[in-house]
Amino acid sequence: MTTPPDQKQIYLNAEMASRLAGIDIGSNSVRLLVAEVFRGSSYRILDEEREPTRLARSISSDGRLDDDAMARTLDALATFKQIAAGYQVSALRTIATCAVREATNGPEFCQRIQNEVGLNVEVISGEREARLAFSSVQHAFDLNGKNIVIADIGGGSTEVVFATGSLVESIFSTPLGAVRLTERCGIGSGADGVEFQQGLIKLNKEITGCLKRETSRPLFAPHFLVGSGGTFTTLAELVMASKKEADIPVAGYKVSHAELRHLLDRLKKMSLRSRKSMAGMSSDRADIIIAGLSIIDGLLKRFRVNTILVHTRGVRDGLIREMVDEYFGGEANDPAESERAVERLAKTCSGELEHGRTVAALAGRIYDQLASPLRLLPTDRKLLETAARLQDVGYVINYDQHHKHSYHLIRNSRLPGILGPDLEMIANIARYHRGAFPKKKHQNFSRLSSDDQQRVRSMAAILRLAGGLDRSRSQQ
Repeated sequence: MTTPPDQKQIYLNAEMASRLAGIDIGSNSVRLLVAEVFRGSSYRILDEEREPTRLARSISSDGRLDDDAMARTLDALATFKQIAAGYQVSALRTIATCAVREATNGPEFCQRIQNEVGLNVEVISGEREARLAFSSVQHAFDLNGKNIVIADIGGGSTEVVFATGSLVESIFSTPLGAVRLTERCGIGSGADGVEFQQGLIKLNKEITGCLKRETSRPLFAPHFLVGSGGTFTTLAELVMASKKEADIPVAGYKVSHAELRHLLDRLKKMSLRSRKSMAGMSSDRADIIIAGLSIIDGLLKRFRVNTILVHTRGVRDGLIREMVDEYFGGEANDPAESERAVERLAKTCSGELEHGRTVAALAGRIYDQLASPLRLLPTDRKLLETAARLQDVGYVINYDQHHKHSYHLIRNSRLPGILGPDLEMIANIARYHRGAFPKKKHQNFSRLSSDDQQRVRSMAAILRLAGGLDRSRSQQ
């Protein structure tokens, strides 16, 4: 942040609208978003800027950020900071993603940005990047009753989210980026002939192998894939140009898998010069578009989806929404808000509110009798009761495997006042309320410490007992 907290709070509490700005230092470009925020957390975009920098260009070869790319990024950041200042923003936040995250000289570059531009850079994880993209998508589309895949393709990585309505089921961060793969497979500006064809073979193997290693198939049938990032917007513009469609917004534009494959086959037969001259193609993306579209093709095949919905915003928009929530929310540590959030999640997903409450009460009474001999902690009672209330949220996906879905939905939820380690415990306890008992071969269970594993075993057993008592007594 560039504004002291006290100044931010004074301005954000004023009657006038507040202005916030976010900068996303991506692997292919740097983007700025300036927004005017209104009471009630709504906002409108005042300005959007983009500068291609290709930070990821040399990551694959030597693991370091390229000097020229860093210089371009520094220039862009200085310009963007001036633009934000011109709008008199109350707060400016700068994040960096894959290229800076992976580069051996990433920390050094962040220090240069601080020294030369005066911006504090927050290097975010792939999971956080995916969550920001999801936040943007869920505000732009009606996801009610929909099972979807969200993909955010950047220059160095692709983040994937499986979601049911507004709930995140799974998150994957993969090293599939349009710039990275173009460089690694040798299909850039100088490639042609046999070299280019060999590069295409390598490209497809890289994508297929990586998705198989780094992701799983969704346990539901996705209705569509929502894509964010320049690759998706360029795809929409190219398809619209080929169909001679005019005055149609890119946001929300639908592309079929067949249309993608047809376009990709056509691009593979064209020279770079020809690609640059295509209607709908931005000149700075022509050399990486084949890698980008090949990633989309791989995603559609892997997740068995036939329809793409194009999202024109993404991580930077999610960042602004996060900032809005932080400044206008103010309830993160409010126990009452935590209680309401648990109730909302249970109500939205399971429809078993009364059963959950009854089992939670029974589990609490059993805990009181067995906590000492089982060596459970005083704080475990709350974890157990919360797990009982949320054990059936997986119903929203399907019944047969709902305990497994419950684990993912709880773990990937955002419940105010419940920290990550506690959320992991709650998710594990709920996971084992039925079906198989905890086993070390289960990835979710093996991640826990040996002490936490024993606590999960004990509390899952209590939860099973409480559930059995509730069924036999019909909640009486």
